[in-house]
Amino acid sequence: MKKIFSLLRKEYSSPEADDANFAKDPLEQFEKWFKEAVRYNPEMPDAMHLSTAGKDGKPSGRIVLLKGFDEKGFLFFTSYESSKGKDLEQNSYAALTFYWSKLHRQVRIEGKAERIPEDESDRYFNSRPRESRISAVASLQSRILESREKLQEEFRITEQKYTRKNIPRPSHWGGYRIVPYLIEFWQGRSHRLHDRIVYHSDSDGSWRIQRLYP
Repeated sequence: MKKIFSLLRKEYSSPEADDANFAKDPLEQFEKWFKEAVRYNPEMPDAMHLSTAGKDGKPSGRIVLLKGFDEKGFLFFTSYESSKGKDLEQNSYAALTFYWSKLHRQVRIEGKAERIPEDESDRYFNSRPRESRISAVASLQSRILESREKLQEEFRITEQKYTRKNIPRPSHWGGYRIVPYLIEFWQGRSHRLHDRIVYHSDSDGSWRIQRLYP
């Protein structure tokens, strides 16, 4: 095995994450950090790693895009019949991770996934570019594909089918909301003495804030 750690090792020199300056609500704190990521780490600040596990408990991860967040949770869209969709139907617990390298920050979220109402999925689907809507209809996401040419042919057939017609949202495609019960903010610091501020959701809807060892 080639050792690369000595070539890639770097020190962090970010300012301290002061507990007193953190919002009482983690969604407010996330909004603050997200806006800073959009400004200072503009290359796909909405990219997040989604971790799921099916009934067999085997974890699976992939990058998806955040499409919205509010006091209810964090929103993304996919095929319900994809690998992640099947996982979430079997086991609704999931985790999200954002990493903004230029800011030396990451946010870790644990929660439960729920499907959003169909009318909300309809609104988002209809706002997508036409080609993206065609792709959602044509693609049998996560299933075995015999060739790239087969996918392109399915796209062409679907495009012709809906020439000068509205493209309806497929029933197997829509949004999930991750409703968080834990949100952790990580700030890289010098000498690996990183800041970790974690929020835990209580049964009354309030949040407890704690600092963790790095």
